[in-house]
Amino acid sequence: MKKRILLPDDERITQWYNVMPDIPNGILPPLNPANNEPLTPDVMAQIFPMGLLEQEMSVDRQIDIPEEVLDIWSIWRPSPLIRANFLEQKLGTKARIYYKYEGVSPSGSHKTNSAVAQAYYNKREGVKRLATETGAGQWGSALSFATHKFGLECKVYMVRVSFDQKPYRKSMINTYGATIVASPSPDTPTGREYLERDPNSPGSLGIAISEALEDASSREDTKYALGSVLNHVCIHQSVIGLEAKKQLAMVGEKADVVIGCCGGGSNFAGLAATFVPDKLNGQDIRLIGVEPASCPSLTKGIYAYDFGDVSARTPLLYMYTLGHDFMPPGIHAGGLRYHGMSPIISALLREKIIEARSAHQLECFDAAVLFAQTEGIIPAPESSHAIRAAIDEAMREPDKPQTILFNLSGHGLLDLASYDKFFAGALQDFAYPEEAVEEAKKTLPKV
Repeated sequence: MKKRILLPDDERITQWYNVMPDIPNGILPPLNPANNEPLTPDVMAQIFPMGLLEQEMSVDRQIDIPEEVLDIWSIWRPSPLIRANFLEQKLGTKARIYYKYEGVSPSGSHKTNSAVAQAYYNKREGVKRLATETGAGQWGSALSFATHKFGLECKVYMVRVSFDQKPYRKSMINTYGATIVASPSPDTPTGREYLERDPNSPGSLGIAISEALEDASSREDTKYALGSVLNHVCIHQSVIGLEAKKQLAMVGEKADVVIGCCGGGSNFAGLAATFVPDKLNGQDIRLIGVEPASCPSLTKGIYAYDFGDVSARTPLLYMYTLGHDFMPPGIHAGGLRYHGMSPIISALLREKIIEARSAHQLECFDAAVLFAQTEGIIPAPESSHAIRAAIDEAMREPDKPQTILFNLSGHGLLDLASYDKFFAGALQDFAYPEEAVEEAKKTLPKV
């Protein structure tokens, strides 16, 4: 049995896959909140380079990957596909479990795939500096690496609760030459407003996004970069699934179940979206997105137009949302603490092409520890949601010889403080209350 499946360099992926043309009934366009009309590129060009906007609105299924991006990707791509046979043996299941391991990137997660692409397109158009937000720090670390590679400055606004929980993310971001502050920060109007309300605010991705947008709009040399949710980010991440399909074919396998964790949707889309044409063509395959029970946008959210940030500076996106003023609890899967879901993932759920489920953090940490003890890799708390679902699927019918594929989107070596709290019994589960859904409806923009 071949445990580690490596794609030859001459089989490397040179085109991204864009799932948007293959979504039945499509996705609704982003709206300009000033007039509720479809957003025009000139408005978006204030914060994004045109190269990314072209991808955001593209109807092409294949998009060429620039050589400059492929050159930097070659440090870690193609990433390995690994058979989790030690986990299978421990579970006593006949399922064959494979994981696509994205923790081999320089910053330790899948986020580096899009970070390099976004830095390239900004550099190509003369941008000197990028501003961004980060939840658990994976995106901030990835963009810091990528901007340094292309000679750009970078400022990162990291959600305060994760900034405190994961201090070595700051060290990594500083090492790559970027600047990082905890959000809410005193550096922007939104940050100062929230600090006045609560000097000990834990922050949220919605607040951090507002701060990064305010930063970008205050300087002519600066654009904004987002690590998830938007279409162009999901397109960049399609390299994960495209590689995985080739690697499975090398050992004569086809996936029966494909699983990824869901926060804003980038890593799940990167893996699962590439299997959408197979499902539409009649293949019996299940695509499962797993989110925290405390931030359940897919399983409890409202499908509507909403802002992506608390200060209502973003375009209106049609997505599953918990309301843009949602303040998440301080769970340790910081990268999944977001109120909205990618419009692409939202549309795939609407069409019942994908499934959604939620999981509590304690059961996810249980799964992460079992995975670490069997497979040897300590997973990021975000990735543990996919592991939890993979184990559950394998044990739902343990005698069924199915093939399960999940995305191990990053390692947890900078999350060990979270593991310490788990072992000390200091973590607890949070359930999103049903009444909060009704409250969220009151704050949605009128469209």
